[in-house]
Amino acid sequence: MKTRILSVIAILVLSVAALQAQVDFGIVAGPNFQNMVGKDEGGDKVTNGLLIGFHAGVTASIPVAPDFYLQTGLLFSQKGSKNNLGILPVKAAGDYNTTTRISYIDLPIHLLFRPEFGNGHILVGFGPYVALGVGGSQKVDYGSGPGLEQKIKFKSDITTDEDWNLEYEFYKRFDAGADIFAGYELSMGLWFRLNAQLGLLDMLPNVEESDNESFLKNTGFSVSVGYNF
Repeated sequence: MKTRILSVIAILVLSVAALQAQVDFGIVAGPNFQNMVGKDEGGDKVTNGLLIGFHAGVTASIPVAPDFYLQTGLLFSQKGSKNNLGILPVKAAGDYNTTTRISYIDLPIHLLFRPEFGNGHILVGFGPYVALGVGGSQKVDYGSGPGLEQKIKFKSDITTDEDWNLEYEFYKRFDAGADIFAGYELSMGLWFRLNAQLGLLDMLPNVEESDNESFLKNTGFSVSVGYNF
């Protein structure tokens, strides 16, 4: 019995060691060019301005077939937008601009095609991501005066009083969507990639006794520089 148990443990250890030997671990960082698109309270399309942020984290690529990998990792990523159309609850009369910056922890799950090309590899991939909001802030500029700095709070449902709260702005904590990317990896392990991301979930919380049609979804693109160890 003891021999069987030791044999099973030995097989598990060897399997884990073999898997670790095949997995490519790496680091990645780069700028984000993000936006939040959707509709306002009247159902009209909202056009916002790009917000420049950044992303950074670690990656892991697991081979599943010749030239194909399952790529995942954990990324700290800044998202948000700039706008002047009042998509968020109007807290003052007249024109105003907002700059919304929300920090997320992203978990991508991508299928990566990595064939040899020249002295390196072409990188083409796509797949879903899930994200968890961990913090953020929103600055409101009324055009005159000092403006307003608000903290981001994460809730899926809010009251009317919370909707008009001047200290906080509310968003849903969880996001999910799809990524697509293309790039090139040098023989030394350094790689470059252009990524496009489309959020699929509405980030605005539900407001009690409200029937407005507004919604916002994260979208944008980024440039990534990474290195595989």
